[in-house]
Amino acid sequence: MAVKIRLLRMGKIRNPQYRIVVADSRTKRDGRAIEFVGLYHPKEEPSRIEVNSDRVQHWLSVGAQPSEAVQAILSKTGDWQKFKGLPAPTEPLKVRAAAPDRKAAYEAEAQAAAGLADAPKAKKAAEPKKKAEAEAPAAQAEEQSGAGAGAEA
Repeated sequence: MAVKIRLLRMGKIRNPQYRIVVADSRTKRDGRAIEFVGLYHPKEEPSRIEVNSDRVQHWLSVGAQPSEAVQAILSKTGDWQKFKGLPAPTEPLKVRAAAPDRKAAYEAEAQAAAGLADAPKAKKAAEPKKKAEAEAPAAQAEEQSGAGAGAEA
């Protein structure tokens, strides 16, 4: 039996998502597979590539032939070079940054909202102080000018 490592298409129209599978070469593209060995999502930024390296190395060692597309994917992950005994790729595989923790963001928003709820009370209490502080220098200036005027007379 001729075995190939190839892509099995999944996903929606205009949103392809592939599984990297080991299948008999005579089966249909999306037909029955022997084993699922990885993922490839080309529309994500950067492309999502996940490969079970141990299983791919096993299948390559027993004679499975990768399709051109899968060979390009395996070259990016370094599995093809590992199988052929070549040096590893110089450019590391790009990985998406970790998604922010949604729970932490929610809690931060909740605390900010709670802080805003307390802020008007604090503002109302602070406003008379600010007015008193603003009036105090003016009153002191008047007293000084009044005291200075009284001293002259």
